[in-house]
Amino acid sequence: MFTLDHLVIAANTLDEGVRYVEQALGVPLANGGEHAAMGTHNKLLHLGPGVYLEVIAINPKAPAQPHARWYDLDCFTGAPRLTNWAAQVDDLDAAIDESPSDVGAPMDLVRGDLRWRMAVPGDGKLPFDGAFPGLIEWKGAAHPAERLPDVDCRLKGMEIAHPKASELRLALTGLLDDPRVAVVDGPAMEIRAHIQTPAGEVVLS
Repeated sequence: MFTLDHLVIAANTLDEGVRYVEQALGVPLANGGEHAAMGTHNKLLHLGPGVYLEVIAINPKAPAQPHARWYDLDCFTGAPRLTNWAAQVDDLDAAIDESPSDVGAPMDLVRGDLRWRMAVPGDGKLPFDGAFPGLIEWKGAAHPAERLPDVDCRLKGMEIAHPKASELRLALTGLLDDPRVAVVDGPAMEIRAHIQTPAGEVVLS
């Protein structure tokens, strides 16, 4: 089974992504870190037990990568936006077998004392234009959400719009059972997150 793990805001620069989220939600993001294997860096926001928001961008100080970066960041353009989401799994290899064939291959990753395995597509592009989740298997008890400051933000729900919504729902059937996640029809892929903040509910997309 898949468990909602985190939401991904992509940006051309980390500062630009952080400004977008902090202005929208009215709360500060916490420091994340660097992903040496991907040449990216991030900042994070607690969204409730076991769930967080990640703002991620290419790290301009990192060397050129020999492979495509995750979340299709090599091709990202435009304003910061919610481009992807990730689901936690207990057995990454089994989850890959149950997912669309282009969900990616396992990669071992590390950031500080965090250890995890993630399915990373060879071209960086997750199935259904990024509407299918990135699959992550955390190693050990450490998880980012549990060490982030609680700034009174909670994920209330998210809508994933896609022209092939019925196919996406079918691909997730039997894998994800979370009332917060709704797959809906739409002219293009778009993810909308409903987040309760200290100042009220905000829709982040």
